[in-house]
This record gives sequence, C-alpha cells and structure tokens, in this order.
Amino acid sequence: MNPTQYLPMRAKTILNAVSAPNMPFDWSINPYRGCQHGCSFCYARSTHAYLGEAADDTFQHRIFYKDDAPSILRAQLQRMRARGKLPNHVAIGTATDPYQQLEAKARLTRGCLETLAEFGVGVSITTRSPLVLRDLDLLRSLPGVSVNISIHTLDKGIWRTFEPSTPSPRRRLECARTLTDAGIRVHAFAVPILPHLTDGEADTEALVDALADAGVRHMMSSFMRLSTPEVKGWFFSVLRASYPELAEVYGKLYWHSAHLPASYRKPVYARIAAQMKRRGMSEIGAMLVPRGDAALTLGSAPAVSPDLSAGTPASEAAPAASSCQPVQLALF
Repeated sequence: MNPTQYLPMRAKTILNAVSAPNMPFDWSINPYRGCQHGCSFCYARSTHAYLGEAADDTFQHRIFYKDDAPSILRAQLQRMRARGKLPNHVAIGTATDPYQQLEAKARLTRGCLETLAEFGVGVSITTRSPLVLRDLDLLRSLPGVSVNISIHTLDKGIWRTFEPSTPSPRRRLECARTLTDAGIRVHAFAVPILPHLTDGEADTEALVDALADAGVRHMMSSFMRLSTPEVKGWFFSVLRASYPELAEVYGKLYWHSAHLPASYRKPVYARIAAQMKRRGMSEIGAMLVPRGDAALTLGSAPAVSPDLSAGTPASEAAPAASSCQPVQLALF
C-alpha cells in the first residue's frame, strides 16, 4: 500500500458557486481534494485528473488540503456581505468527505464552520464519519443546520470491500443517534445502492429499520452511478477482485450508461418507499433543501413537489442533461 501524502493547496476562493440546475444548493465548500476513505464508487475520484494525478488508489493516498481555508472563506464572505449578497445556506462535503481522517488534525472543516457561524450562514454537511460529533458545539449554533449521514449497507464484507477506510456502519448509526438526540436534523443518504449486492429486500429492510431505530426520520436512496471512465474503471477493478461472478452482470447493466435502467431501479425504489413508510420515515427528496434567497425552511412543503408515487427518488425525478453527469446530493 502506498504511504499517504498530505499536500497543501493554495486556493483563491473556498466558497464555490453551484450553477448546475439539478443540484439543490447554490454554494458549496470542499476543504480537501482526494479522500482517505477510498470508496471505490466515489464520483469525485475523476477530479484528481484535473490536478494531474491518477484517479486510481492515488485518490486515497495523495490528499490535497486547502491551506488557510477559514481565512480565505472569511475574506470571501466579507466581500459578499458588503455587496449585500451573503448566502443563507452552504453545502459542505459535496465532493470529498469534510471529516476524512486528516480533518482530525487539520481542522479545516471546523474552521470553516466557525467562520460561517460568524456570518450566520446555514449549513448542511455530508459525511460518513462520526468525527462530525467533535463539532456539536458549532452545529448547535448554526442556523438551519443538517447533517447527511451516508450509509448504504450493514453488511461488513460489502462495506470493507467498497469503502475500505470508512468508519463502520455501526459507528455511523451511533453518530446519527447522538446527533438526533442533540437536536440536530439528520438525513440518511442510502447511496449508492449496489445492484445484486445491497438491493435485496432483506438488505434494504434491515438498513431502513436500523436507521429508524437510530432516530433518523428522513432518508434518500439512489442506485450507483458510474459517471466517468475513471470511476467506472476503478470500481470494476475492485468488483472483479472481490465479486468476480458479478463482473459480467455489472458490465451488461452499466455498459452503455452511467445509470441503471429504470425498469431495474423503480421496483426497488417502490419497495424501499414502502419500507420507509412502515417505519414512519419520509423521502428527503420531498423536502426543499435551502437554496438562494428564496429558500423555504427545510422540511416545509415546496411549491412543486416531485412525484414520488412510483417510488422514484426526487434526486432522479429530473434527469441531468448528460447521462454521465453526477446528480447525487453528496459524495457516494
């Protein structure tokens, strides 16, 4: 295994405008490039190529961190406030995990949260790590805060195969319970669902039950997308090594598209919707995530709701212009 390297990266801005119409937020922050979690299906893996790096295991072992991110963010917010255009909500961790292992020492995510709290900017955070609990004091002080816990399986073998350096599903469930008990709104991102591995009826029911028992009341589920050749190539190398019998099956499913056929997806989504309803859970896609100055309060009814009657998650209700454009709300 290659030793992990940590490389400082100077950035002119930290707060990034999001113009993609299929993204339910206008601004994002990602303090790190590359991710120590090493998830084989992560769509951000291909972004390492923009840095002149390989999208293979290098993505997990050459981590770039945005040096002095909190100070850069503060200066950026000061300029925006002077123009009367301060954002009211920012999404953190839309590409790589803001609480990956380096954050315990670098504290860039915490510094950004402190800065956002100074300006009264609301935050949603997407992570697989219980390290987010370190910042409970800040989460309690931020307006409209929510934490999206990514967890797609309870199976230890599947977890270790496809998410080699992430905290265990059990620890993520405990994290969700602690956050909920502290009064923090928690959403579960059950993504990505892996066909023929985590989409069985018993698998999805066990996950829904575990999340409900942890106090989670809002959940989003979505099948895996293989959005770029870099991501697809790395995922298939992992699949062949651990589940060679599925390589041909996945090849047929993903050969011509980043998405599974709707005929495969919709029955599973309908079943998950029924399982969620049984446990009193609602689809996160039915709520409007705050964006822009006209944002509704998270949890209120949007003016136009996506049709979830067929079990299709809202994240897929309006397909992107390109079949290879990732439209997930968060890092897989």
